[in-house]
Amino acid sequence: MQQTARTVVIHEHGGPEVLRIEDRPLGEPGPGEVRIRHHAYGLNFIDVYQRTGLYPMDLPHALGMEAAGVIEAVGEGVTHLTPGQRAAYAAGPSGAYCEARVMPAAQVCPLPESISFRTAAAMMLKGMTVEYLFHRTTPLRRGDTVLFHAAAGGVGLIACQWAKSEGIKLIGTAGTDGKCSLAQFNGAAHCINYRAENFVERVTEITGGKGVDVVMDSIGADTFEGSLDCLKPLGMMISFGNASGPVPPVDLGMLAQRGSLKITRPTLFTHISDHATCQAMARRLFGKVDGREVKIHVDQEFPMDQIADAHRALEARQTTGSTILVP
Repeated sequence: MQQTARTVVIHEHGGPEVLRIEDRPLGEPGPGEVRIRHHAYGLNFIDVYQRTGLYPMDLPHALGMEAAGVIEAVGEGVTHLTPGQRAAYAAGPSGAYCEARVMPAAQVCPLPESISFRTAAAMMLKGMTVEYLFHRTTPLRRGDTVLFHAAAGGVGLIACQWAKSEGIKLIGTAGTDGKCSLAQFNGAAHCINYRAENFVERVTEITGGKGVDVVMDSIGADTFEGSLDCLKPLGMMISFGNASGPVPPVDLGMLAQRGSLKITRPTLFTHISDHATCQAMARRLFGKVDGREVKIHVDQEFPMDQIADAHRALEARQTTGSTILVP
């Protein structure tokens, strides 16, 4: 009898109500593939974007981009993983919300014994995102100043600690005083409650009118123009998410008017498409966690059966830190 695995699938784009749990066939890995049995998987905004259709996909399709578990079998040509080995990943194709799956092996990473499955499932996508933001997007040096939106979220709390560990001054934003306190506890030099203060005016005050070297913005439409106004001349705007909706078309002339600004729209998946780069990024992340420079906050946990509730909580910005799901 063929094995099956409980898997979260969508047959149409829409709200959390379109999420279904189905038994899907689980086969043997082919060349360059592995079969991994999950112990935990992560919740991320990209899952919401795929569910709503902001990032369209062929339907029906399984969801989820991040998980941790144990390798059950490897296909021909896979040399960096072996059956029985602990592993974690943040990679396509989507389908990580499941008990087990067969998937490409290149972006699956050996997981140190020192890092639990729950922690790994909470940190791979978010942690490697922070790695490329701080090391692969624009040069950052000790003493530079960064504005980071959503500083109390899963990516944000890692970024606060990462910045502090490398001598970078991070100014965060968040939607409550409690979230601001959490960001500062984790290393943010300042955190602005954007519901109570104008973050552009506050950044201007904090920097003595100079502005910041880099803005890292995963919010999108609501913060985009204000973020540009926070940059110093020749500063870099990194737009890496759309939590409030996609950024509208940009008039490049306004970059010149604001001081010859630079802008980029990177994705994690471009960076990890190269096997060696992906593995190096994961090792740097593991080193930060093992060295206690970064602590991963798993603040919410849901069983697979409550996947719709998990999506609702994330979209309503009711979460802090990372959220994981368990089979």
